[in-house]
Amino acid sequence: MRDLGAGFKYVFEGQRWVARHGRRYGVALLPGLIALALYAVALVALAIWGDDAVTWATPFADDWSSPWGTLFRGLLTAVLFALGLLLAVLTFTAVTLVIGQPFYDNLSEQVDAAESPDGTAPRSDLPFWRELWLSARDSVRILVRATVWGVLLFALGLLPVVGQTVVPVVGFFVTGFFLAEELTSIPLQRRGLDLRNRLTLLRSRRLLVWGYGTPLGLAFLVPFVAVFLMPGAVAGATLLARDLLGEERAGERAEGNTGASDDSEGSDPARWLPAT
Repeated sequence: MRDLGAGFKYVFEGQRWVARHGRRYGVALLPGLIALALYAVALVALAIWGDDAVTWATPFADDWSSPWGTLFRGLLTAVLFALGLLLAVLTFTAVTLVIGQPFYDNLSEQVDAAESPDGTAPRSDLPFWRELWLSARDSVRILVRATVWGVLLFALGLLPVVGQTVVPVVGFFVTGFFLAEELTSIPLQRRGLDLRNRLTLLRSRRLLVWGYGTPLGLAFLVPFVAVFLMPGAVAGATLLARDLLGEERAGERAEGNTGASDDSEGSDPARWLPAT
């Protein structure tokens, strides 16, 4: 449970970090605003034409006696919009990070340099366009995984009782995990970790990842909140990545504080970093 609290702490540490280093905060908001506009258009279209789509997909309900056909289609329309909203939450970060790759990568480097005892930050040797391609490719792969989970949760959501109690809770934790993966991909990709190694690393300390990603996933459900929290979320994810890899933070040695990562075998950096 210690990891769960440590992950939650990074949510606030990231926001505090950008508040103390706010010169580039306004620029870092632009990718989120662009992504928000795109998703708003998509969700409005789903709300307007979702009922027509459900009616087209359920011709067998045309002959049902009133009010069962209307109630059935109304339920499916509501579930369809909920699924669209869930997918929007699951994919918003990926789309925003692709749009704002140079902004967020620079922000993550600043966090690494400020938190590193020697004042340096890991940097990728890959050209910018190669990094952008890898980021977009990995985001698509994560999107496929998230979509599979979304469809599964959609189907389970139709079950009585379980679909209204257990499934939403599971959905929030799934959202939190994928959200944390997308955010930590920035600092971890700069360290040379591919998607498979990143997922393995995150799974090695699920409580830490859930403690960070799940509260953010809940916060991102509120309109506009995701846009304004995104820069701090990237900063917090960079701090989370350092914890996952067991990297020392500035001042820890002097304070005698080794952080929450001391209890986990996942704290050995050599276990995850690529061989040179």
